[in-house]
Amino acid sequence: MDSLLYDLPALTIRSISVSQMDNNVYLLTAKESGAQLLIDAADDLAAIRQLLADGSADTGAEAHLALIATTHQHWDHVRALKELVEATSAPTAAGADDADALPVPVERRLGHGDKVAVDGFELAAVHLRGHTPGSIAFVYEDPEGPAHIFSGDSLFPGGVGNTQKDPGRFTQLLSDVTGRLFDAYPDTAIVHPGHGKPTTLGAERPHLGEWRARGW
Repeated sequence: MDSLLYDLPALTIRSISVSQMDNNVYLLTAKESGAQLLIDAADDLAAIRQLLADGSADTGAEAHLALIATTHQHWDHVRALKELVEATSAPTAAGADDADALPVPVERRLGHGDKVAVDGFELAAVHLRGHTPGSIAFVYEDPEGPAHIFSGDSLFPGGVGNTQKDPGRFTQLLSDVTGRLFDAYPDTAIVHPGHGKPTTLGAERPHLGEWRARGW
């Protein structure tokens, strides 16, 4: 299956699903510089290597993995992280409150509003508390099209991420998702979740009240 999701003016977005848990691994490749940013080295190093190779065809420059970003600390999103770092020596980025739980040192400890840049593009870090303490969504704002939100396990089609039936964590997550995603970006913004299929903020916005009422 072709891993290419979007061919944008400055970069391409590719994705594969790995493991029995259908974890999404995303790769952004800058067309001009060849810099690559990978989001969630979830599992299956061989498949991730193939994804990087596929992305190398999207640039006329020499492709190189410039950064590995992690949306959150849960084991199913980091199983190939140590191997990938050892194989590539690429630096890492993750939410400050999740960084110490990752299996590798984290060079960039991210807070809300921080920018993550490689040669050719940058992403905004959006801190979404509740699924884990340091969960981060990464947002690329395409100057010529909709924004792309890589939401990890904080936002899916049909609801927010699992908060283990903890009312405080659920309220925090829904409030952050509402204020920091739905109130900050237009309905055209495309949501790329940590598992499963993409959606848009516009498709999910009408259901925010239902989610709050049901409590999950």
